[in-house]
Amino acid sequence: MKEQLRQIPPIHELQHTAEFNRFISSRNLTFEKGTDLVKESVTHIRTLIQKGVWNGPIPESDLFIGSIFTLATFLEEEKLSLSLHRVINASGTILHTNLGRARLGRETIEHMCNVASSYNNLEYDIKNGNRGSRHTHAEKFICELTGAESAMVVNNNAAAVFLILTALAKNKEVIVSRGELVEIGGSFRVSTIMEESGAKLVEVGTTNKTHLQDYHRQLGEETAMIMKVHQSNFIMKGFTSSVDTGRLAELANEHDQVIYYEDLGSGALYDFSNHGIGNEPLVRKVIDQGADLVSFSGDKLLGGPQAGIIAGRKKIIDLLKKHQLARVLRVDKMTLAALEMTLLHYLKEEEHKIPAINDITRPKEEILQQAMSLVKQLMQKDGTFKLEIVEGKSRIGGGTMPEVELDTYLISILEHRLSLHEFHERLRVSEPSIITRIQQERLLIDLRTVSMEEQEEVIDVLVTINKELDR
Repeated sequence: MKEQLRQIPPIHELQHTAEFNRFISSRNLTFEKGTDLVKESVTHIRTLIQKGVWNGPIPESDLFIGSIFTLATFLEEEKLSLSLHRVINASGTILHTNLGRARLGRETIEHMCNVASSYNNLEYDIKNGNRGSRHTHAEKFICELTGAESAMVVNNNAAAVFLILTALAKNKEVIVSRGELVEIGGSFRVSTIMEESGAKLVEVGTTNKTHLQDYHRQLGEETAMIMKVHQSNFIMKGFTSSVDTGRLAELANEHDQVIYYEDLGSGALYDFSNHGIGNEPLVRKVIDQGADLVSFSGDKLLGGPQAGIIAGRKKIIDLLKKHQLARVLRVDKMTLAALEMTLLHYLKEEEHKIPAINDITRPKEEILQQAMSLVKQLMQKDGTFKLEIVEGKSRIGGGTMPEVELDTYLISILEHRLSLHEFHERLRVSEPSIITRIQQERLLIDLRTVSMEEQEEVIDVLVTINKELDR
């Protein structure tokens, strides 16, 4: 090993080789940048030799110098590669947090591109010809859809919670049921965010049971807010009880300075119960029942971009808009463009143009027809696949409606030359990446979350994998 390490040419010698000149010329690199990449390449090879895992040409061979520049080329390409990639979600989980949650519709994307590719009126009042406010964009749509007096948008619902607590309850008491002190993804806890905001948490009730009287007993001069947190990512069954929105809003209203705020998390504008799917509270209904403030996500059940939407009474929203944190947490032109077009689809009753809504409400019979179409097309291109269409379940995901499972049909890939996990991995690292799921020792493709355009790409990737195995 020591002898091999001694045989590695020094950097100054490599700089004078024909290979080095070809390398920097072909990659359009400066002498200094090319040198840095060669140094990195040599260091990497040296480490592999020391670990005994270098499987390239030995340093004494004529091919060794070529391997240094081959690796340097790879390192340069890796440094310049984009890290965000398009993924085909064939897992059947619709609001997949790891895969970017809600997909955006075609018209939404077109509006985003139109706004982003030109100057726009983000903070300009075209009608009056003077400075405007970004808070006005999407606000009228939110108010129309929810019945709220006013609204604003921040970068996610966690930010909305933090802004509300900081601006309205700092150094004051906020009453929350113990059964609603939830933790969502990324270890975000209501109790922790409240502590960071400066609000004083007052827990009432027990984990499974909270009564109106529990809230009433804790109300005092230091109470700024009664807060209700929707249990969006878990359910409690059995010996449980909680206080509904109407009664809590009425209790807060009896005390002039107490705000009733409801963190809805997922924030449904569409009534999924019409399809027999879940029992998610509608934002409009919560506001109609007397909530002073509600907050919810833009990229969950709403089906839009990542955003935190705050809606409620105008005098309270005005305070939030003027708070210094509002600038820290504000969203950009592309988020507002995506959000307002998504909201417009709701207003025009075009929910079918919102992919998340469409995927959640797709009947299983439609998915069966798509699965049969994929199998037929695939077998025409490569008859070696052994496939089976089976009944199964899709999930909504994103910490939303955890109790809901949607009936679907799955394509199960049987008896392939690759093992179950090897095939799963090959699909994952393909171009485009295809995310499937393994369940009960089966590799499954759920087309609930795959568009017809993406279906063609899935077929092509499957065929390509088999061709590569034949080489």
